[in-house]
Amino acid sequence: MILIVMGVSGAGKTRIGELLAERLGCSFLDGDIFHSAANKEKMAHGIALTDDDRWPWLAAIRAAIEVKERAGETAVFGCSSLKRVYRDVLRGGVPPDGSVRFVYLKGSFEVLRERLAARSGHFFDPALLQSQLDTLEPPGDDEAWTVSIELTPEAMVDQIVARLSTS
Repeated sequence: MILIVMGVSGAGKTRIGELLAERLGCSFLDGDIFHSAANKEKMAHGIALTDDDRWPWLAAIRAAIEVKERAGETAVFGCSSLKRVYRDVLRGGVPPDGSVRFVYLKGSFEVLRERLAARSGHFFDPALLQSQLDTLEPPGDDEAWTVSIELTPEAMVDQIVARLSTS
């Protein structure tokens, strides 16, 4: 099984992904490692990515997912997955109830902005938050499990693990 922890920048994809992978005893791959240098440069300069910028990035993540699937491994990925069509690419065209499952980390603009302001050493320009929120097509219940970022990281992971055990 592949789990993709999704949401806009500042939602906690890396932290929750790492904790979840630790709990499940599997690997975690951060989607940021698949971005090209050009994409990182654009975001660092406050330039929002376009679909044309994102397609190669999504294809690279999908290729990594396929490696894990072929090996029969469980893995957790972190990826913003802002649009349904992006999630379709990451699922490999398989319906939402397939082997790739999404966990949507949902939070208010205010909480996300505070988190981004407190973060250092990341290439993402916090000024791009509104752009990501404008691009976001929140997944429905048929497509992802929604978890509030208002919870502690441990409570978020507990909620995800509990959901896994009932599905």
